Parts: sequence; C-alpha cells; structure tokens
Amino acid sequence: MLKPVGRRRQSWTRHQWIRFVAGSFVVISLLLSLVNSNWLFLTAFVGLNLLQSAFTNWCPLIFLLDKLGVKEG
Repeated sequence: MLKPVGRRRQSWTRHQWIRFVAGSFVVISLLLSLVNSNWLFLTAFVGLNLLQSAFTNWCPLIFLLDKLGVKEG
C-alpha cells in the first residue's frame, strides 16, 4: 500500500521488535537444523523464553531495546 507523500514512517515499537527477532531466530534455527539438528535447541529456547515472558511480562531483549532507544508500545 502506498503511503502519502510527506508523512514520516513510524518507527517500530518494542513489541514489534521482540516478535521480529523471535520469529527470525526461529526461522534461522530451523534452517540451520537441516545442517545440524542441535540448532533445534535454539528454537526450543526461543519458544520457552516467549512462554515465560507471557507469564512474567519480562524478556531479556527488552534491556537491549531500551539501550537502543526503542519506544515502548
């Protein structure tokens, strides 16, 4: 979809970045598991981290995103 001229593109929020990074890690680790099945442990780690963050509302990636100045959303 085309955006109107003159409008500034909004930056991603912290939640969008967390989903993007987690999804990227899962896809990359699944592709790497075709070379070595031990990469599936990374997939499991990301999944477990997402699961615990749903209950605790805490994610290690938040610290990095805060340091980078990503706004909360």
